[in-house]
Amino acid sequence: MTFDTRSICIACWVSVPGQWVCAGMIQLVGLVWELNSQQQRSVHTQQMMADSSPLTTHVLNTGDGVPAARMALSLHRLDSNLMIWSLLTVGTTNEDGRCPKIIERKDFIPGMYKLRFETGSYWESLGQTCFYPYVEVVFSIHDLEQKFHLPLLMSRFSYSTYRGS
Repeated sequence: MTFDTRSICIACWVSVPGQWVCAGMIQLVGLVWELNSQQQRSVHTQQMMADSSPLTTHVLNTGDGVPAARMALSLHRLDSNLMIWSLLTVGTTNEDGRCPKIIERKDFIPGMYKLRFETGSYWESLGQTCFYPYVEVVFSIHDLEQKFHLPLLMSRFSYSTYRGS
């Protein structure tokens, strides 16, 4: 076996009458690439699990066919004794229209939640007007073992949402 530092591959050479022939470089390179890919996937999965929020959202500007970047939003929980909404967190969507870390798992308990999207400010930042100055989506959480994804599809005059996975 030889180790070529320029191409970072492992080659296995065999003697055939009158010459040396590479007998396994592609397979070994493929194996090294496969192991490397598995390690990268494992590290990525561990990072995702450590960073994952039990609640995520993705906002899409369907009127223009683009993610709704830089939209302010806030998450509230209903205090069932006082019947008032308590502000938990605020956030802003990234360039992909996502707000991946809305709430930490330790703060996520069963109850009634409200995710408020500041759609009016978003459209105003684009120099446009809209019919809905904000969108509030109220939902209830019972099973904390599940992951909850709440997409918002919106235009200047309409919106829809659903529970994603």
